[in-house]
Amino acid sequence: MQFLIRRPRRFLRAALPALLFLLPAAAACQTRVVINADLAKDTISRNIYGHFSEHLGRCIYGGYYVGEGSTKIPNKRGIRTDVVEALKKLRIPNLRWPGGCFADTYHWKDGIGPRAKRPAIVNSWWGGVTEDNSFGTHEFLDLCEQLGAEPYITGNVGSGTVQDFAQWVQYVNFDGVSPMSALRKENGREKPWNVRFWGVGNEAWGCGGNMTAEYYANVYRTFATFIPGAAGSGSLWRIASGAGSADFHWTEVLMRDIPQGLIEAIALHHYAVDWNHKGSAAEFTEAEYFETMRRAMQMEDLVQRHGTIMDMYDPKKRVALVVDEWGGWYDVEPGTNPGFLYQQNTMRDAMIAGVTLNIFNNHCDRVRMANLAQTVNVLQAVVLTEGERMIVTPTYHVMEMYTVHHDALLLPVSVQGGIYAVGEGSLPAISVSASRDRRGTTHISLVNIDAGRSQDVAVEMRGAAFSSVSGRVLASGRIQDHNTFDDPARVKPTEFRGARLDGTNLRVQLPPCSVVVLTLK
Repeated sequence: MQFLIRRPRRFLRAALPALLFLLPAAAACQTRVVINADLAKDTISRNIYGHFSEHLGRCIYGGYYVGEGSTKIPNKRGIRTDVVEALKKLRIPNLRWPGGCFADTYHWKDGIGPRAKRPAIVNSWWGGVTEDNSFGTHEFLDLCEQLGAEPYITGNVGSGTVQDFAQWVQYVNFDGVSPMSALRKENGREKPWNVRFWGVGNEAWGCGGNMTAEYYANVYRTFATFIPGAAGSGSLWRIASGAGSADFHWTEVLMRDIPQGLIEAIALHHYAVDWNHKGSAAEFTEAEYFETMRRAMQMEDLVQRHGTIMDMYDPKKRVALVVDEWGGWYDVEPGTNPGFLYQQNTMRDAMIAGVTLNIFNNHCDRVRMANLAQTVNVLQAVVLTEGERMIVTPTYHVMEMYTVHHDALLLPVSVQGGIYAVGEGSLPAISVSASRDRRGTTHISLVNIDAGRSQDVAVEMRGAAFSSVSGRVLASGRIQDHNTFDDPARVKPTEFRGARLDGTNLRVQLPPCSVVVLTLK
């Protein structure tokens, strides 16, 4: 009898490792993710991956534009070919210009015609430098054509007039006989550009005029009424100057007071920044990193709450939410002009980008356009230039890795577990979004914001099974790591081998502070 009892015990001890292996994969994982491939209904607009370029510091001049007389830097009609070729790999869907705060001091007629005759102005917002207007409407739209991006023009509402705005739209878009189309042809462009996206002012609550929401709603109604080609066509987007971060009153007033027939989208601006202590872009503590990520992840709550207000007035989601300024904001690099907002770009910024883009993807039913601030040499730039040299940043690599989500079908996800704690604070360690492209290939983007620990993630795929998984990872040894002109490839994507697939179950080992994009077939 004793032998019969002991034998099963010895058998169980020997078999225990095998039995544990047979338990559900999620049991031993820090994070469990469920992807509902059978519940997909919304499309992730490629316009979520837009960019923003303002007349600010070295974004335009020296960044994009060196002038046709430049002999040291290769260019096409004055636009840097190295920058264009780098940005084309991001498949930039749209580019916002000329601002930003600069937009509401910009008078478009100063930037057309022979460059020698264009009047100079002072850029009072950014550095107090002289703006010679050599880069204007034609140059910007040429840049967009070279990039294959749709233009997004922000019109001057703060110091401009309704007539100025309406004439600009006519100059750019009208194909018939009119004074503005004749002026366009006189300046060398026969056919119109047919620009679809028009911002009606910028930050009207601040640098765009310090208006109240109620006042701006009436100003908007006037401007929107006289924008030619908009009424009833559905082809032109009038984008209202929206709220700054958590100003929910602003969104409510605009949705309440602007008739839906006069508006196609409302903007939202949010930066991952502590305005009282921005800190260094490249030298920061883990506590500072944690605080930056906390502010970046507020985007989830902002999109949800602004979206809920919009749902009250627009349950069919006809009006889009356009987050046309987002990113990290730190102190400028030592020795640079404080008004030029030039900052380094580290793995911290890669985390901001990965998490934020996952949020936009997962809310693509309402968020249908967004613009990273900014593209070159300013804030969370994807490209940095220094004379003839150019490098790409960790943020660039995230944007490139996420191109797989452009116009793909969103696969709803849920995430449980996985905590990143610093001091007494804690945040979700893992961020996820997933999509299926038109070829039927599924892509999953996963971000581990934990600065020091890897994360074991179990992914359950419902409504789909796969036979292969591959991937790429962006990771580095320190959250402060970044690319420099002397070490331009220190941070770059590599092949990822930390995923194991078993039919509908996926096990992923995410390195600390990493962005991973998986391809499942």
